[in-house]
Amino acid sequence: MTGNKEKYKSFCEQRQSDVPLFQQYWWMEAVCKGKQWDVALAYDGQQLLGAMPYLYGRKLGITYLLQPQLTPFSGPFYCYPDGMPPAKKLEFEKTVAKSLIAQIESLKPAFVLQRFSPAVTNWLPFYWAGYQQTTRYTYRIADIRDPQLVFDGFIADKRQQKIRRCQQTTRVGFDMAPADFAAFHNEYWNSRGEKDALDISLITDVCRTAIDRGNGVIASLHDAEGHLLSARFAVYDDRCAYSLMSAQNKSLHRTGHTETLIWELIKYLSDKTVSYDFEGSMDEGIEYFYRSFGGEQTPFFQVVKYRNRLCEWLLKGRL
Repeated sequence: MTGNKEKYKSFCEQRQSDVPLFQQYWWMEAVCKGKQWDVALAYDGQQLLGAMPYLYGRKLGITYLLQPQLTPFSGPFYCYPDGMPPAKKLEFEKTVAKSLIAQIESLKPAFVLQRFSPAVTNWLPFYWAGYQQTTRYTYRIADIRDPQLVFDGFIADKRQQKIRRCQQTTRVGFDMAPADFAAFHNEYWNSRGEKDALDISLITDVCRTAIDRGNGVIASLHDAEGHLLSARFAVYDDRCAYSLMSAQNKSLHRTGHTETLIWELIKYLSDKTVSYDFEGSMDEGIEYFYRSFGGEQTPFFQVVKYRNRLCEWLLKGRL
């Protein structure tokens, strides 16, 4: 373990509530299992001002820093001093970001990609350092603490009726084993004639780690005979829940299964967190589906830098 990782582990354990979920030490350990990750840290004396964890690797002589799998948001986060006025925050962010960027640049990576949390609205220090930015969108229900208000806010035609009908012939569970979910996820992609982009062991380990910590849940929907129809994995902290993985039984899939499971998951999470993030998507058809639950369009920054022109040519249009 590097010195920075040891310090970061200690900070996350002491001030867990201050660290965003996807930048937690335990999360990086889970999603980067079998790979390498590290963290840039900015200090003022002994006081941590900000951090930026990252996955890194080397292939064909090229060093790269990437977003870990199953991690929608990473990038920097800032530990603002208590009582800091808004007018001073931009200067604080500039100072901290410059320190983090300098540490990243010292690795001389050929390629860097980070997707910032929607909470990070200032990417200017990265622009000044030669990075490029693309605005992407996720969809969030800002407050799920009153499930009835959420239900009433669905805008898709007759969605409430479809869910009520589906509930009459299905049952929901929240105790699916991580290994069973991973196998179901793999079978779903195979049924589509595609290879699952996620390794079964990675899915199992990440689900188990989050659930054991009280930061994850697998929701499953079954028909009257007990057949598994649909399943969905979400992680959450006290601020927001994120829907990360889902799968359906294509041979038994019917209209309303996906909507019903999402609704049941939102109800389950309503006393555990504040917001619900659908985690994407930029796809036009999926965009409307998520928005139709009352999800608000929420922008975030994808920031990249190519030091190697071959990397730029190979990766353009694939990000």
